[in-house]
Amino acid sequence: MTFDKEKHDFLTKKDKSKKGIVDKEIQPLVKSINTLPNYYTKSSCAGRIVLLHKKSEKKQESSWLFIKHGPVTYAELKKALTYIPDGEVWFKQEPLIMHVCCNTLADAVRLLKQSKGLFKRTGIIGIKNYATVEIIGTDALDTVIAHQGKILVSDDYLKVLITEANKKLKRNSKKINEFYKIIRSF
Repeated sequence: MTFDKEKHDFLTKKDKSKKGIVDKEIQPLVKSINTLPNYYTKSSCAGRIVLLHKKSEKKQESSWLFIKHGPVTYAELKKALTYIPDGEVWFKQEPLIMHVCCNTLADAVRLLKQSKGLFKRTGIIGIKNYATVEIIGTDALDTVIAHQGKILVSDDYLKVLITEANKKLKRNSKKINEFYKIIRSF
């Protein structure tokens, strides 16, 4: 199968993510990448703040108590914490993550060089038929805040976590906008 055919087939498939659509904030970037002839996005997330319920270390045994792809308020999180399940509840602020399929290794290296200045966790993660570049932001925060049905942190500490997570999301957004400008100049 040619790169063009694989790209067309992939981009016309139904979005299989839980959300079912590309995050609003990252849509211009994803669209720009997907219009380039030698690239297409396989997955993406603009960044988010999450309360994650972990029953065990197995990913399939985790569930979201709260998720928002943007700044959060204390009231939003406090409402989400009205019921604390058994297991652990993690407060997580996650940065941008993208997987971009590239037609050639040279295309992957070009994308890698352009993204490396903004996103330190960038690399080629696969070379099967085509090279895949993984781009991950470093502005992240995660900590356990509840265990076995009991909140472990004070309201003041939760407010500090929210403030810091919102700051990191804002830095993440600036990097997304800068990366968008770089991609538009490809």
